[in-house]
Amino acid sequence: MGNFSVLRQLKFVSSSKRNLSTFPELVKQDIGHARFVAQQGGRAPSVKTLKGYGGGGVVEIVEDFDGDTYRCVYTTKLERAVYVLHAFQKKSKHGIATPQHDIDLIKQRLKDAADIDNRNE
Repeated sequence: MGNFSVLRQLKFVSSSKRNLSTFPELVKQDIGHARFVAQQGGRAPSVKTLKGYGGGGVVEIVEDFDGDTYRCVYTTKLERAVYVLHAFQKKSKHGIATPQHDIDLIKQRLKDAADIDNRNE
């Protein structure tokens, strides 16, 4: 577990905070705990590396609740904060792959987060 005295800042990109706020309470609690572990420099057991982003810098928390799947994608690879890039309910019942439009959104928001991080906002 990380050092509690050095808690990284948490920043939400675009609509990720608003989207996350619509999740069921238990899902929000589990995702919040995983983000807190990330802020401490660790990785919760429910966190998986998102493929296609060069290593473990972009990850997703996957939570199943009441027959639905909820995902929260964040990055720890930027210097100034843990950035929440996207939060969504996976609608497709076909396969586990992240839908392409969500992948495109995550890629754009990763660029946006890098811009924010470079500006030191």
